[in-house]
Amino acid sequence: MTLLTEVKVPDVGDVADIDVIEVLVKVGDIVAKEQTLAVLETDKASMDLPSSAAGIVKTVHINVGDKVSEGALVVTLEASAPESEGTEEVIGVENVKIDIPEKVEAPAVIVPETSVSIIEVKVPDVGDVADIDVIEVLIQTGDSVEKEQTLAVLETDKASMDLPSTHSGIVKDVCVKVGDKVSEGALIVTLEVQSAAEAVTTAAPEQINQAPKPTASVTQNKVVSSPAPGTISASVDRPSGKSAHATPGVRLFARELGVDIRQITQGTGRKGRILKEDVKSFIKQVMTSGVPVQGGAGIPPIPAVDFSQFGEIEEQQLSKIQRLTGQNMSRVWLNLPLVTYHDDADITEMEAFRKALNADKSTEIKVTGLIFIVKALVAAMQHYPKINSSLSPDGQSLFLKKYFNVGIAVDTPNGLVVPVLKDVDKKGIAELTRELSELSEKARNGKLLPADMRGGSITISSLGGIGGKSFTPIVNAPEVAILGVTRSAMQPVWNGTEFVPRLMLPLDLTYDHRVIDGAEGARFMSTLIKYLGDIRRLLL
Repeated sequence: MTLLTEVKVPDVGDVADIDVIEVLVKVGDIVAKEQTLAVLETDKASMDLPSSAAGIVKTVHINVGDKVSEGALVVTLEASAPESEGTEEVIGVENVKIDIPEKVEAPAVIVPETSVSIIEVKVPDVGDVADIDVIEVLIQTGDSVEKEQTLAVLETDKASMDLPSTHSGIVKDVCVKVGDKVSEGALIVTLEVQSAAEAVTTAAPEQINQAPKPTASVTQNKVVSSPAPGTISASVDRPSGKSAHATPGVRLFARELGVDIRQITQGTGRKGRILKEDVKSFIKQVMTSGVPVQGGAGIPPIPAVDFSQFGEIEEQQLSKIQRLTGQNMSRVWLNLPLVTYHDDADITEMEAFRKALNADKSTEIKVTGLIFIVKALVAAMQHYPKINSSLSPDGQSLFLKKYFNVGIAVDTPNGLVVPVLKDVDKKGIAELTRELSELSEKARNGKLLPADMRGGSITISSLGGIGGKSFTPIVNAPEVAILGVTRSAMQPVWNGTEFVPRLMLPLDLTYDHRVIDGAEGARFMSTLIKYLGDIRRLLL
């Protein structure tokens, strides 16, 4: 008997619609347990999807460009060798067998009768979020829709999300409108669905024997039947005036360029979906017609240039992480009044202590200077609560955090990611060193989960291993400050009577000037430098 194993998307936190950017297996491949089957990518990181079992790939259920969520079926594996040729039992039809000669295609058994049922499409599990705004309704009563077609667009304070249809069918009733607020379980639409599946499972054996045989093809021992009668297909033509069919990323892209996406009447993507190229084409069309187009915040966009006229070029697509990081940095730069304060810390004694710790043969942990900076940073934040806060969206109040989580910017082949060390104030140097090592390894291997990058209080961006004397890091909003670290160097320092060589570490603190004024920023930096100059103070 053949044993089939389904490999599904594991728990990845409260994240849905994760992009599939690579599929590394195909039907017939032999895979080992923990072998990477596909690569997924969120707006913060890419991650490998390992196989939960060893076996032969029977079916691949995803393609590059698909969007998946927790529990989505990825591949089906055959975990044991199939039985010898003979008869195969048709699943769902009791005591009915079909003789399948060797290397002969097997017809699918289908009763060409359909049943009509009413399906309710509701808001799925979206985490602990209520009163989600309905910003677009893309269908109306009488429309034909396909499974996974977007019915409406919802928007929280952090992101917008497409609400897909769970079935193909005809819209009988639309239960929401633009401006409504919905929560998990709220009814969106009711669909009239035609299906032949019920007829297959309930038909009597004599009815099955008399049923006409539709065409079927056998690929890798899987029977694929022709479409059942009454299959519904949705038209991709969108009359002018109806809502745009586009992903949240494209909508954000259009908003940043100041484009009303509803003015783009037809997309070139699958099922008429509007792509970024369609937005760009619309802008070019408007520009050539003499109507000025402005980018985000009313800033004219940089004009497009055909660089090939000057010589040979090569175009490389940015990864999703790089694109979204760039968008976030632009958003912060335009919305936050940023100030950067530069100073040097004397870490001569700290470095001597670190080397002494690492010289101890009784421990395998190798402490880095970054861990001392993390601990000193949190100690200074405990004296200045505003550093550990976030400004409300309306700018009227502060959220003062009682936890101390430090994000560490890590450079990876796919772009910059920021894993977060949690509860730094409650952990020692050895425990933090182990955690940082594990997070950094996961980041480089693309195995970070969304939960690993959430809940930061402040971020450290360290260029110490590369070089430089100073730079201006950009705040990782909604945090209000970020600490930049560059390479330490020996410098002559006047001690009152003479110059002595001291190891000095350049520090760069960028902060949101709406929350932190210049005096407080300087005092905070002075406290941080005091802790780094004498790490024994961390024990007080």
